Amino acid sequence: MSDPPVPGARHRNQARTANGSQARPSSDGLYAALDLGTNNCRLLIAAPRPGGFRVVDAYSRIVRLGEGLSQSGELQPAAMDRAVAALLVCAERIRRRGRPRLRAIATQACRAARNGEAFLERVRRESGIQLEIITPQEEARLSVAGCANLLDRSASAALVLDVGGGSTELAWLDLTAGRSAPGAPPPIMAWLSVPIGVVTLAERFPEAEGADSPWFRSMVEAVRVPIAAFERADGLKPAFAAGQAHLIGTSGAITSLAGLHLGLPRYDRSRVDGLWLARADCDRMVERLLGLSHAERALEPCVGPDRADLVLAGAAILQAVQELWPCARVRVADRGLREGILLAMMAERAPPRRGRRRRRRPAGRAPKVAA
Repeated sequence: MSDPPVPGARHRNQARTANGSQARPSSDGLYAALDLGTNNCRLLIAAPRPGGFRVVDAYSRIVRLGEGLSQSGELQPAAMDRAVAALLVCAERIRRRGRPRLRAIATQACRAARNGEAFLERVRRESGIQLEIITPQEEARLSVAGCANLLDRSASAALVLDVGGGSTELAWLDLTAGRSAPGAPPPIMAWLSVPIGVVTLAERFPEAEGADSPWFRSMVEAVRVPIAAFERADGLKPAFAAGQAHLIGTSGAITSLAGLHLGLPRYDRSRVDGLWLARADCDRMVERLLGLSHAERALEPCVGPDRADLVLAGAAILQAVQELWPCARVRVADRGLREGILLAMMAERAPPRRGRRRRRRPAGRAPKVAA
């Protein structure tokens, strides 16, 4: 992929190598971003190039680290084992690539769990990876940075929706304010983190069968309530009401809806990332999924058994947002946190650009020499 480098706030902690020591740029200049979420473990290793980066290695595995967290308040042994197994794979891939500059983050599951810090210490001990728990605000900022190239800059406003396993981040962008600085992400006018994600929502509302079941609507309403109470983004409502705004959705559930819409025989990121969907397209895919049983959803190639019980929870979150912030167009993003981390690190390490000074001296006058 090719995204513009995104200047951002400096990281609170220095990037770390896989063995926990302070990172140094590798001889081949690689960077690595690792995102351990409530549902997924994802790694991206890339080399900088003009205007963005080139991916050299990628890894993703559904680990469901947050399984059972909403009921117990703690990460469960089996979930932690799955996450550690995936992180060991990540550590090996990082080692094979030499010494890339690494930033490894953890999000809502580790933020919320009573034993989150103990789990991070286990990860460091067994894999050598030192995870950093980031705030919801930074999570929203990094998601915006990772999706910046998908924004329609001719619009007046946009809403970036990042649906995770344990939380949902929303960032409202004023696109008119960012037009003076092409290539940089527009300012975030307001952001909101809701501690509801596809895993927590699915566990709170166990699936009910029957076309007349209020199950799906109950999930939508549970998400609507905290978003409707948020007022800091109200200044952008006129742009949404006038059809001058659009939505960017980044999550496994939204990319699954896009794959279903395209009728893909297997998931293809190159066709999904950046796809524009009309709201009617989203509604039609939700109706289709509601008409399928859990087993039938598992057979859908762009859903699969790992997301069969989560895809409708993600669709419910998307629907709640669309009802409150209606957009005729939704752009699908198969990118987000990892890309935002990479771009921020690369921008941080890039040498300052120096403009050429073309000063002409009058003929016959010697240049000044500093004493």
